[in-house]
Amino acid sequence: MLTLLDGLRYSTLTGYSWEWPRVLLLLPALPLLFALRWLLAHRRRQRLGVAFVAGQVRTDWSAVLRFLPDVVLLASLAFALLALARPQRTDERVVQTGEGIDILLVLDVSGSMELEDLRPNRLEAAKRVAREFVAGRAGDRIGVVVFAGDAYSLTPLTTDYDLLLENLAELRLGMIANDGTAIGTALGVATNRLRESKSRTKVCILLSDGENTAGNLDPLLAAQLAHAYGLRLYTIGIGQDGAIPFGKDELGRPRYVETRLDEGTMRQLAAAGGGQFFRATDNEALREVFGQINRLEKSEIKQTRFRNTTDYYRYYLAWSLGLWLLWLGLKNTFLTNSLED
Repeated sequence: MLTLLDGLRYSTLTGYSWEWPRVLLLLPALPLLFALRWLLAHRRRQRLGVAFVAGQVRTDWSAVLRFLPDVVLLASLAFALLALARPQRTDERVVQTGEGIDILLVLDVSGSMELEDLRPNRLEAAKRVAREFVAGRAGDRIGVVVFAGDAYSLTPLTTDYDLLLENLAELRLGMIANDGTAIGTALGVATNRLRESKSRTKVCILLSDGENTAGNLDPLLAAQLAHAYGLRLYTIGIGQDGAIPFGKDELGRPRYVETRLDEGTMRQLAAAGGGQFFRATDNEALREVFGQINRLEKSEIKQTRFRNTTDYYRYYLAWSLGLWLLWLGLKNTFLTNSLED
């Protein structure tokens, strides 16, 4: 139950949602209305000259009480406007039902990811699209595995998307000292991370730009092992084949290196893992690939919103009526000049 002071606090008034907020614009007009009334009454008032004895007429504090009825009426009208604007508070409760899915992003951070056929380079393009993918999910647990010549889990499965985005932003070339492309080892780490998951759907998204050149675990065997633990494997081959620009030489001329994606192996891995293979040769194609995976892997999450709206206009209406009755009572006392009303 609101008290008078609580109902007039700034924090209370700003905490409402108003059904008719434009009514509040009339509040500043109330004092102007009373000032206009006083001016009109003052101009039409008849004056009677009275002779006083010599000396000043002493002012008594009780003379201020003649303004009391107007103050009470002004407060009554102000409360009436607050009630008419209909202050409300809405409590919203969101209940989630269903189940999210577990997703592991397995990202290549080897030296070849510095090539510039995707802008500004392959790694930065992959990071940007991976962050967009994470931001577009809701209710899923997502983790990150990075690999070059070795592989390790960067982020465990989590719904803390802020942490995920921070870790993705911190990915850099050379963060794994042993260079190379250990695809099989990376899939082994991902399988180990997901195999104890209780989720009905477990997804692994592998992004690489090369062929398996490191590690002691065969990629195809690793994909079959992942599928045996219920993982669905999507593979993304990033980058173009052939001569790719890579920095500039000492004379400022573009430098090129030869690169090749082992597309056959990547397709075999996706087939063995029950998923699909995608090829992304530019930034827009990479974004579209993640968009397709996002559409393929939908979470069974349903949100039910419960809204409970409470009106508070009765509180202000009660004060308005109470002050109105008080004003009517004051009109019948010595405080009011009946000749002016």
